[in-house]
Amino acid sequence: MTSDPTTATRTAVPPSTPAAVPASTPAAGAPDAPTSGGFAGDTLPRHLAIGVIGFGALAGSLALLPVVGPASLLLAPVGLVALRGCPMCWVIGLMETISAGRLRRSCADGRCELTRATP
Repeated sequence: MTSDPTTATRTAVPPSTPAAVPASTPAAGAPDAPTSGGFAGDTLPRHLAIGVIGFGALAGSLALLPVVGPASLLLAPVGLVALRGCPMCWVIGLMETISAGRLRRSCADGRCELTRATP
C-alpha cells in the first residue's frame, strides 16, 4: 500500500505547545504591565543616538567614497553593527519605543486585540 501525499492528513498544533502561547500573556494575578517588543530600545534618546551613529556611518561610507576612496567603506560595517544589521528593524524599534506603554495587547478565546492603555 502506497501513501498518496495529497490524501495525507495534517495534525494541528495543540494549544499547550510554547509556539501557540502568546509571548506577552501575563501570569495569573500579575498586573497588566506594558511590555516592549523585541526591537524597542530602552529609551527614545538612546534609540535615536543609535540611529544617528548607524545611519551616519552608512551615509558617510558612501559620501566619503569619492574623497577617501574604498577605505571609506570601512564605515559600512560600523553602521550595520550599530543598527544590529537591519535598518528596517531599527525603524520598527523606533515605533515600538515611541508606543511603549501606550498600547496594550489582550488575548482571549484565541483572538487578540490592540487597545489604548488607560493612564
